[in-house]
Parts: sequence; structure tokens; C-alpha cells
Amino acid sequence: MKIASKKLTTLLSVSAIAFSSSAVMAQDLSITVTNLTQGLHFTPIVTSAHSSDNHIFMSGTTATAELQAMAEGGDISGLVSLLSNIDANTNENPAAGLLAPGLSTTFTLTNDSTNTHLSLAAMILPSNDGFVGLDSWKIPTEAGTYTINLNAYDAGTEANNELVNGGAAPGVLGIPAAPGGDAGTNGTGVTDTESNTTIHIHRGNLGDEMADGGKSDLNSSIHRWLNPVAKLTITVQ
Repeated sequence: MKIASKKLTTLLSVSAIAFSSSAVMAQDLSITVTNLTQGLHFTPIVTSAHSSDNHIFMSGTTATAELQAMAEGGDISGLVSLLSNIDANTNENPAAGLLAPGLSTTFTLTNDSTNTHLSLAAMILPSNDGFVGLDSWKIPTEAGTYTINLNAYDAGTEANNELVNGGAAPGVLGIPAAPGGDAGTNGTGVTDTESNTTIHIHRGNLGDEMADGGKSDLNSSIHRWLNPVAKLTITVQ
């Protein structure tokens, strides 16, 4: 009986250590995304913790088909699938739709110790293939609150013609929509070609002041922007 009791005590002790170790490995991140722009909306946001050798985008490289779908039409399902396949910890669409100018969305991301870097992406509307992004930011191990300003990127997959025509599908030239209802119509198009076809910092919308006609359907006093376009506040617990 004493031997059996000793074995049971040992097993319980090992289990307690394993449970404690597992609890320490889990890391809760409280994340707030704030839209800093005057007249732009963010489509559904995907945020993910992953290993250091994974990325959802990298500046200076050609966009994947999954990133293109997000940047041109706001479809994050492909990126979510890729992240699931690499065992990333992911939060999708925390704002339950569009994140309007000046508004924030807050959510929790429970992360494990193997996923040490954080990434984020969401399409910017109205734009042809612009998106707000964070590429593989190293998550601090020390508890505290950290703030990051996020830039707007151009996916390099579509010419920035600035025409609102419902073109949300990859490879279909045009802007899906202007959610604020403040775009013009009948523009002739700012451009139909781009020299830089890799992911790069977005030049911003040019726009014009013509509600009917002109080169752009976008309003230069509403839809233009300068970086940063978003603020990310992360609390490591």
C-alpha cells in the first residue's frame, strides 16, 4: 500500500508540473485596432500569431493569391486557411464587418509559446488593392502594453485606377465600393498600369473634386491619406 501510494503521489506531482508548465506556455494578448483615417474603412481584419519563419505578406515580394483576394476584395478566407495549416493562433473579423473611420475594435488572442510573431491585414476601402498591415512583429515576453502604428500597403496586383465599379474579384480592375457613400461617378481612370508590382508602401489615393467625371471617382478631400492609417495596441498579460 505504501508503494502504491508513493507511485500515485509521484504521478499526481508530475501531472501538476505538466499542467503548470502548459498554463505558463499560454499567453493572452488583448488587442485593439483603431482606424486613424478620416474617410477610409477597413474590411474584415485577420490577426494571427505564428512562428518567426511564416508571413502573411512581405514588402518587396510578389503577393500570394490569398493576399491578393484580401487586398482587392476584402476576402480573408484564403489567409485564414493558410494560417490554420501552419497551426497559427488566429482571430478573424473581430469588428464583425467594416471598421469605420475613427472607430476601434478590441479582442483577445490566446497564443501558445511556439507562435512568437504577430501579423495583421485588412483591405482599405475605397482603394484598388490597398491594405493595412503588420508583418511578423515579435511578441514581447514581458507583460505590458505596447503600441504600434500601422502603414498602408499596395499589394501590387492591380492598377490604382480609382474607379468605383464593384470590381472585387481578383484580376477585375476597379474598386468594390465606397462604404461612406461619398464617391463620385464616371471617372476616366487615374492609370491603367503600375511600374511596381510587388508589395510596397501605398502612395495613397489621389482623388479629385469632381462628383461627376474627372479622372478619379474618389474625393481628394475625403479619401486621401498619409501613413500611419491605424494604431495597434497590444496588452501582454
